[in-house]
Amino acid sequence: MTDKTDNKENQMWGGRFSSGPAAIMEEINASIDIDQRLWREDIAGSKAHAAMLADVGIISDDDNQKIQAGLDQIAGELERGEFQFSKALEDIHMNIEARLKEIAGEPAGRLHTARSRNDQVAVDFRLWTRGACNDAQQALNELMRTLAEKAKLYADTVMPGFTHLQTAQPVTFGHHLLAYVEMFSRDAKRFQNAYARMNESPLGAAALAGTSFPIDRHATATALGFEKPCANSLDAVSSRDFALETLSAAAITATHLSRLAEELVLWASPHFGFVRLSDAFSTGSSIMPQKRNPDAAELVRAKAGRIIASLNNLFIVMKGLPLAYSKDMQEDKAATFEGMDALSLGLAAMAGMIGDLEADKEAMKQAAGRGYSTATDLADWLVRTLNMPFRDAHHVTGAAVAHAEKLGLPLDQLTLSDLQKIEPKITQDVYAVLSVEASVASRTSHGGTAPDNVRQEADKWLSLLNRDNA
Repeated sequence: MTDKTDNKENQMWGGRFSSGPAAIMEEINASIDIDQRLWREDIAGSKAHAAMLADVGIISDDDNQKIQAGLDQIAGELERGEFQFSKALEDIHMNIEARLKEIAGEPAGRLHTARSRNDQVAVDFRLWTRGACNDAQQALNELMRTLAEKAKLYADTVMPGFTHLQTAQPVTFGHHLLAYVEMFSRDAKRFQNAYARMNESPLGAAALAGTSFPIDRHATATALGFEKPCANSLDAVSSRDFALETLSAAAITATHLSRLAEELVLWASPHFGFVRLSDAFSTGSSIMPQKRNPDAAELVRAKAGRIIASLNNLFIVMKGLPLAYSKDMQEDKAATFEGMDALSLGLAAMAGMIGDLEADKEAMKQAAGRGYSTATDLADWLVRTLNMPFRDAHHVTGAAVAHAEKLGLPLDQLTLSDLQKIEPKITQDVYAVLSVEASVASRTSHGGTAPDNVRQEADKWLSLLNRDNA
């Protein structure tokens, strides 16, 4: 296809204007550099529309056959990278239509009957965003599966649990990883829900008011995999809440990815030494040969900013627009594409990092024992065994911690005599709860960190995820 710039021949509004647009107008008006990735959706929508037009007798079967064959040829050219895009033709829709005219001749001009570029853009963008929701769910499922596998592997591995980034209570590494499985499962459901809400077809709404032609919108909706057509033609062409909802789900997912990435950065540092990231997801320093930088995790963390910015971008574009279509909405795709591309890359990188990750069990166990992380276990023992009110037990435990800190010892290395000076009723049995292993083993309540709980939850998730993937 050659790059033609003659206004009357190539612009759909050429009959209204006597001269072509200014160069700067052509530049700001064109979106082909962004929306060319919608070519599959545009061809699918046009094929469905042409077939419907023929079925209801608006165009002839012969015209439909020539249109279908031409669109198939164009799809092949695009797939092979042979298609030549023209900025003068503004967007993917007019580029494909112009090429179709070269191939099919007069029948190509009948394709746009009972259709506007407004509903054409809307259906293409919904189709793409719907697919992006599916892709996000699949990527999330893969990440969740990887996390669940690691959780099962490290179900017995004790690590410190933190609040305020201060050692709080011992947990298992497997339990910590499963917390992210829960987060990402909610993210997957958000994409699933967004898909369900957007699964209505705008095609046939035309410019904003519908059409006087006897079209069958249910047929085109079915052909494109939509549940039904949009009920209101104004809403069909002017709504972009499907993209906002998808980007909202992406922003929440990115926040979860960023939190996990931050933990990987901390855990991989020599100050923690909890995990080792593989060479595949680490980089070196140009000047310091000893360095292993967790660059993949840092970049995943940074991608959250781009994804949240994409959501804000689209909110700001849409917030002041009256019904129905305004050219501002041409900016919807750049924000959505960028946000979803960044999310896709972040999910893949995180799945790779978690899959290759190796935990240093001994370093985690030693860290879990620091900071008097079993203090709550001592307090619980006083309540359970000595029938002491919890507030009194809290005071006794605080005194024990202060004494241990003064001596530079962990709680489980205080002598029974030391403990009995604080509370005479304490017995030798207390040592059964003061180790980090005993602490995590005792947390058997639903949702607790006990290794058996972790294994059961990991198996449950793996069963669900493998079933969904079957």
